[in-house]
Amino acid sequence: MQDRSALLTEQRLAASMNLDRISISEALAVMHEQDMLAVKAVASQREETARAVEIVAEALSSGGRLIYVGAGTSGRLGVLDASECPPTFGTDPKMVVGVIAGGDEAMFRSKEGAEDRAEDGASAMDEREVGVKDVVMGIAAGGTTAFVRGALNRAKERGAGTIFLCCVQKTEGEPAVDWVIRPLTGPEVLTGSTRLKAGTATKLILNQITTLAMVRMGKVYGNLMVDVKATNQKLRDRAVRIVMSVTGQTRDRALELLTMADGEVKTAIVMSKRGVAADEARGILGGVGGNLRGAIK
Repeated sequence: MQDRSALLTEQRLAASMNLDRISISEALAVMHEQDMLAVKAVASQREETARAVEIVAEALSSGGRLIYVGAGTSGRLGVLDASECPPTFGTDPKMVVGVIAGGDEAMFRSKEGAEDRAEDGASAMDEREVGVKDVVMGIAAGGTTAFVRGALNRAKERGAGTIFLCCVQKTEGEPAVDWVIRPLTGPEVLTGSTRLKAGTATKLILNQITTLAMVRMGKVYGNLMVDVKATNQKLRDRAVRIVMSVTGQTRDRALELLTMADGEVKTAIVMSKRGVAADEARGILGGVGGNLRGAIK
């Protein structure tokens, strides 16, 4: 059994030594202060995260996938980020994928022992036929998760791009990857509970990577999600308001355009801006790789 006592995330935080004796208000003050440190740790990795965005955007634009791999909280955060991409950016569900140790069941019920098998991580890459077009991003707050290390090592053997996100100093046996993002969040308020600060930092960085990769791919116009999939009332209302904002049309006309465009926001906008029917609007968009700014220039 590996001694992990030297890891930053396993050390005790002086400010919370009496966590079970202080008031709720005092405890919250400690947690708020530590959360701010997580944000600072993320900010310290801006250049590293920017490079990861470039790697991911290039892979996705070339027909590859972004595959998150993690266990426990880290795995759940990867699955969460992946699941948000199709409705937000209109992506194929296979484009950004989350793999969690223990399988889908581990999303809802902890299967902590699953993280200890490097061979399972490797097998997960083989099962998904990871290849040279793909990028595999291993997420391990404490840096030592065998499942993640096994997945990254096998992904590299298969020719995929590899990124490692962890919240501790470099450790023995760390996988040799193409890129590392290392926000050092430090000891947790509850010793070893990386669902706290380390989880916060991880969520922020995953948000940044997929959001800005999609921006680079032309799935955003200004700060509007013009590839949104209007699959519920909230998103349908948002789609109407996006069309109104870009075209200056009334709400009724924006809704009419969206109906003719089968709910496709970009198509509706091009129809309005270029005075064309839906099929021609789609053709115009196809000619510029789906880039709305290029289509309505």
